[in-house]
Amino acid sequence: MSNSADAHIPPAERVHDKERMLRAMQRAVRRALWQHKLAGNPVAVWRDGQVVWIPPEDIPALPEDDDQR
Repeated sequence: MSNSADAHIPPAERVHDKERMLRAMQRAVRRALWQHKLAGNPVAVWRDGQVVWIPPEDIPALPEDDDQR
């Protein structure tokens, strides 16, 4: 998960980079949503205090510039 630009930074220090962690989590969520959409599976989300199922056809498509396809 690390690239050569920050390979010299110990993992214990990298986890304190909040922006980096947020970007990684956002990529992971987009990828999981895309995989559910491709498989034809709904996803559950929490909305207004209850669980709501989103059918695969309503899952938004990934942005064109996402490299996690």
